[in-house]
Amino acid sequence: MTVRNLDYLLKPKSIALIGASRKPKTIGAVVARNLFNAGFDGPIMPVSAQDRSIEGVLCYPSVEALPITPDLAVICTAPETVPDLIRQLGERGTKAAIVISSGFGEMGPEGKALEQQVLDAARPHLLRVAGPNCLGMMVPGIGLNASFAHVNALKGDIALIAQSGAVVTSIVDWATSRRVGFSHLVSLGGMADVDFGDLLDYMAADQHTRAICLYVEAITEARKFMSAARAAARQKPVIVIRSGRSDEAAKAATSHTGALAGHDDVYDAAFRRAGMLRVVELDELFDAVETLAMGVQITGDRLAIVTNGGGIGIMATDTLIEEGGKLASIDEAVMEKLNAVLPPTWSRCNPVDIIGDAPAKRYADALGTLLGSRSHDGILVINCPVALSESTEAAQAVVDTLKGKKHQVLTSWLGDGSAQDARHLFAANRIPTYETPNKAVRAFMHMVRYRKNQELLMETPASTPEQFKVDEKAARTVIDAAIAEGRGWLSEFEAKQVLEAYDIPVVETLKAATPDEAADAARRIGKPVALKILSVDIIHKSDIGGVQLHIKTPEEVRAKAVAMLDRIRAIKPDARIEGFTVQAMASKPGAHELIVGMADDPLFGPVLLFGQGGTSVEVVQDKALGLPPLNTNLAREMMSRTRVWKLLQGYRDRPPAAIDQIALTLIKISQMITDIAEIVELDINPLLADDAGVLALDARIKVAVPTVQPGTRRLAIRPYPKKLEERVKLNDGREYLLRPVRPEDEPIVHRMFEKMTPEDIRLRFFAPMKRLSHQMAARLTQIDYDREMAVVAVAPNEDGREELYGIVRIAADPDNQKAEYAVMVRSDMKGKGLGYVLMTRIINYARSRGIGEVYGEVLRENTTMLGMCHELGFTRKENRDEPGVVEVTIKM
Repeated sequence: MTVRNLDYLLKPKSIALIGASRKPKTIGAVVARNLFNAGFDGPIMPVSAQDRSIEGVLCYPSVEALPITPDLAVICTAPETVPDLIRQLGERGTKAAIVISSGFGEMGPEGKALEQQVLDAARPHLLRVAGPNCLGMMVPGIGLNASFAHVNALKGDIALIAQSGAVVTSIVDWATSRRVGFSHLVSLGGMADVDFGDLLDYMAADQHTRAICLYVEAITEARKFMSAARAAARQKPVIVIRSGRSDEAAKAATSHTGALAGHDDVYDAAFRRAGMLRVVELDELFDAVETLAMGVQITGDRLAIVTNGGGIGIMATDTLIEEGGKLASIDEAVMEKLNAVLPPTWSRCNPVDIIGDAPAKRYADALGTLLGSRSHDGILVINCPVALSESTEAAQAVVDTLKGKKHQVLTSWLGDGSAQDARHLFAANRIPTYETPNKAVRAFMHMVRYRKNQELLMETPASTPEQFKVDEKAARTVIDAAIAEGRGWLSEFEAKQVLEAYDIPVVETLKAATPDEAADAARRIGKPVALKILSVDIIHKSDIGGVQLHIKTPEEVRAKAVAMLDRIRAIKPDARIEGFTVQAMASKPGAHELIVGMADDPLFGPVLLFGQGGTSVEVVQDKALGLPPLNTNLAREMMSRTRVWKLLQGYRDRPPAAIDQIALTLIKISQMITDIAEIVELDINPLLADDAGVLALDARIKVAVPTVQPGTRRLAIRPYPKKLEERVKLNDGREYLLRPVRPEDEPIVHRMFEKMTPEDIRLRFFAPMKRLSHQMAARLTQIDYDREMAVVAVAPNEDGREELYGIVRIAADPDNQKAEYAVMVRSDMKGKGLGYVLMTRIINYARSRGIGEVYGEVLRENTTMLGMCHELGFTRKENRDEPGVVEVTIKM
């Protein structure tokens, strides 16, 4: 389940508190006090066998004795009583419960078994359970405080979702003093049922929530979380902090990729892919909340700094550069204006040092001048306490200067007592303020990174630089043979065969069983070679002398092969040795050594790795992780997060590397692991890259029988569903390809829109439109295949270029119960049966996904669409809220 019945949890009209108590300092007493004193406008019914009344309200001895069925039950009783209480509540019709009680999954197998009993009791009644072992929750907008927190939260528009109750109380305490309010505060605890994915879906649609903050220790269902997070982050800011960043799992990894892909790095890749902003420390979360609460919109990474302390300004600059930001330039016109209002001794550069004796007016003049400039994306105003001027007066000058203006201004008033009044003044006027300039700079850069993540979510990827051929059957033949023999690792020779099947260039490699055959192989290659031991039991060959390079003659190859065998048999006598591989020495002088790989994370599934390669890869630790599937933009963004990325751009007399070919290699690996679930670990190290292209020198691939069947939730993000592709002929005699939409399709969507008549556009979008915006086109093409589907009809035009002739889409609710459809056919395709074909396919797809109902809205005058809906079996009714609009529905 996802958002099913969450309204009863988050917007209840009646509440039962089970385990209410009058005994001081008990959870039942604190929750009762909070519930009765937060302003909830509805019946609150305490259930207690010991007390006659609590907070002046009559107690009921049992669930059966309650006078009405509560929407929400809050349970504070002993853990062993909870399953039966949930059963009783479900039988009465209650749809949500918060289990504050502890003693469940966190207690080991017995506790987990008890937790399962709770779920089993709830499931027949679709009763949603928050917790167990949680603080509870608060919804200040409706006066609900169903928690044992020490203070009521203020009303606002930020939702906080956390596993830790201590984090919730800490944030509430911090926020209250700064007048920061919340729409919801939810402590998830053990997440037996309601989890992050559920609440992200709910908060994304909640009109009272403008931003979402998450405190994550672990998530449960990766694909549900990713779908919900991507959907939420498209609509409003989502900030996340995760604890438990250290991870020991990589120590047991046998490949470089496995060793480098730490579990927290995978979380980081997931958060980035979802478009969320990750912060590391709790105070950073507080600062990010501060920025969001004040509504500052950052559009770039250029920061202007105004300060009355030169040294503090320099320290802020250092932090800015370290965080990846830029110091804004000051253009000549602004410089002249600043010269006119500032003393001759001002810094005449950014940071704008307005000198230590700066009075309030000087702050106002400097800030007012910079506000009119477009050479920056944000302004940080700093005040250091001095005896010559009053900090609060300077703060008031900033407030007055910004009054009534949209701005990108952050402030930092240093000090303790002297700065408190200024900070309260800024908070009251919704101007973000921070205790130190470094915190302010980090908050600025948080917003910069958040915006970049958002842009990446909406960026149209370029078409793949070139088409590549895939021979999946050839790759599977090699892998299936290894699995049949009970082997976990492919030999290097086999691994290169798999790479070749996916069009990844590999160095010419021959297999030899004996030293004599190795010499013959070197003779056939006819140039200097590398000799490597061939054994599935030896993963890191160079560590035990299993690699010899730059061997010039066949005779040398034979001698070195004999010596290699003797050495390895002495070091690893039990290793199964098949022989050797002999490969031509790659001639790529000056090429970069890279690593491309994949590891299987226990939660998120396959994870891709890119970085600087070579024998020192684990020491250098220059890496970036990403979740498949990849497109060109995602591959390049992943590469750009490494230090080697700058080297790949070229420097001095070294030309740029073939960036597109490197990105294409990542895309090929992404496709390989999407296609072949048997691959659980992969290393290409080194992948040589220069201006001419790429070449894989060495490869390792680990395989295993898949633990999940093809098409299930192995990947955290559902890949392109190629199996839905089909070719159809319409009554015009022409063949069209029906396939799922791809992000790269945005250009052909725009071209199709240009072929539409104004009347057809109005009938489809319910309003005249002259052009399709990038945001709308991106929304049509960049879909989550796990929740949406869009099928396009394409065919080549006279020039051989692919054109789009029609598109149909459905978007399902998070519970997969209902889906809304929309269809658009190019105006010159009317009467050819394309609309009917597209509608038939999408209805069949909805049926195959178990969606119960497909519905849509059609203008009454769109008789063609209404006629087709009637023919397809839709029922219709008038929309009372929108005259002229007909609602059509088909049950599956």
